[in-house]
Amino acid sequence: MKVTKHVIVHGRVQGVGYRASTRLEAERLGVTGWVRNRRDGTVEAALHGRAEQIEQMLDWMRRGPAIALVVRVEVSDASGAYETFEMRPSA
Repeated sequence: MKVTKHVIVHGRVQGVGYRASTRLEAERLGVTGWVRNRRDGTVEAALHGRAEQIEQMLDWMRRGPAIALVVRVEVSDASGAYETFEMRPSA
C-alpha cells in the first residue's frame, strides 16, 4: 500500500545541498513527490511510496547531507500521487 506524507524540515537546510540530496535519495529509494525551499528557511517536501520506503526516506531526511544541521522534522499525512521526484521553485 502506498502512502503520501507532507514534510517540513527545520534547521540549516538551505544552501547546503539539502534539496538536491533529497531528490537523489528519493530516486535511490523509489520515492516520488517533490521538494522545495520555503522563504522561512525551512525545506518542504511531499513523499509518495510504500510505507517502508517513506520511513527510510524520513530517516534520511532527519539527518540530511553531511553539511546540513537538521533540528526538527514535521511529518503529516497528505494525499496525492506523483510519477517522479522533482525539485520545485521556492515558495
